[in-house]
Amino acid sequence: MKGILGRKVEMTQIFATDGRLIPVTVVEVLPNTVLQVKNLEKDGYIALQLGVQDKRVNLVNKPEIGHFNKANSAPKRFVKEIRNMDGFEQGQQITASDIFENGQLVDVTGTSKGKGFQGSIKRHNYARGPMGHGSGYHRGTGSMGAIINRIFKSKKMPGHMGHAKRTIQNLEVVLVDNANNIMLIKGSIPGPKGQFVTVRQNVKGLKANQAAELLIRKEAVPAIEPTVEPTVAPVVETEAEVETTPAASAE
Repeated sequence: MKGILGRKVEMTQIFATDGRLIPVTVVEVLPNTVLQVKNLEKDGYIALQLGVQDKRVNLVNKPEIGHFNKANSAPKRFVKEIRNMDGFEQGQQITASDIFENGQLVDVTGTSKGKGFQGSIKRHNYARGPMGHGSGYHRGTGSMGAIINRIFKSKKMPGHMGHAKRTIQNLEVVLVDNANNIMLIKGSIPGPKGQFVTVRQNVKGLKANQAAELLIRKEAVPAIEPTVEPTVAPVVETEAEVETTPAASAE
């Protein structure tokens, strides 16, 4: 199973040539560095340790610096292992086009947005009570079960919501753009803007969809207006007509 590390940028929409509007999430995928190659003989399993986005050296301790130096790499901000991935060497750079292609289905893993302490209605989608003044029960938790002076385990109650590892499966890769180091993935993925995510091949083994033909907007070229030379009317020289008065002619 192959994968790559990226960072969620934002959501937008693009159009296909057949007129379909496709909502996509923009994922920045900088070249990933292979920090470590794990194999069956030494580690007991096959995996690649990838790292992405450089960070300052003073934020890394000495053992970590030694680990990055083995791969001739600068310290990385986001480091993750991807199981059952091989075919690459330590220190090698991996781009999105090396693994994914347009139309392929992927699983995206990230950390969801933290929402703090929330009630049972928002956290577990409970129904509320009547909102009349006399009901006395509006957004309560509900029954606590049998009266035995304790709460049973796994009871859905108010508490911390969000900021958890979540995976969205079978999302379609709409476009892999190596020139701009981005991937466009159809649909939403976990986490806020700027959140690091892991994009893997779909675990269910579903076949890739037919790649959508996208409508690429080209920059408008200003039309060149033809230059028309102004036409000058020819000057015709005419003799001035002199009117003579009778007095002048008599003299």
